[in-house]
Order: sequence, then C-alpha cells, then structure tokens
Amino acid sequence: MFKGKDGRKMSHMVDLQNDFLRNAAQLILWAQDQGYQLTGGELHRPDWVAEINAKQGRGSKNSLHIVRLAIDLMLFKDGEYLTTTERYRPLGEYWKSLHPDNKWGGNFTRADGNHFSRGFEGRA
Repeated sequence: MFKGKDGRKMSHMVDLQNDFLRNAAQLILWAQDQGYQLTGGELHRPDWVAEINAKQGRGSKNSLHIVRLAIDLMLFKDGEYLTTTERYRPLGEYWKSLHPDNKWGGNFTRADGNHFSRGFEGRA
C-alpha cells in the first residue's frame, strides 16, 4: 500500500489513477481505430514545474498532471500533426463518454484540445 506525505494510505488515489489510465488507454486505442496516430505528451508534472508554468501564465499550480489525473496527447492523421482544438473534438467527445468525471480541455475557457483529465477535488 502506498502512503502519502502525511502517512495516510493512498489506495483511493491509486484506484483513481488506475481508472484514469485505463480510460486513457481506451481513448488511444479508439483513436487509432479511427485512423489517428498519437504520441505521448505530458502525464506527470512535478509540482515545482506546475508553479513555474503558473507564474508564466501557462497552466495551474494545482494541475491534475501533478497527481497523474491528466494527460496531453499529440494527434496525427495522414502524416499531418493536428494542432487545433477542433481537430481533437472527436477524441474529446469520446473521452467524456468513458466516465462522467472525464474532462476535455477543448471545453475549457482557454481551450486546450490535447488535454484529457479526470475531475478531482473540484479541478478539471
């Protein structure tokens, strides 16, 4: 059993992370079946990196990447690197269908189409 910094058992967090990663695998396989190719972006972000990003206006210091409940994916189709949020929409819709707490960055105020997360403690 993993323990957090405060010594408490982390089985609940491990369960959340495991389910999140299972959904990420489903998303990747589904996207490949639709003819997309994907490469990995960021899954884990150390808290000190999140603080730097937040100071630079490029993210939140409470990012779900810190607790491994968010992943960024790079999307390709027919040899083209797809960068716009709209091109990620089919993946975002599929992602949200996998779990009621799954959030897609394309629906954020500041769109982030390649971001897929699991809502946790009021964060998306």
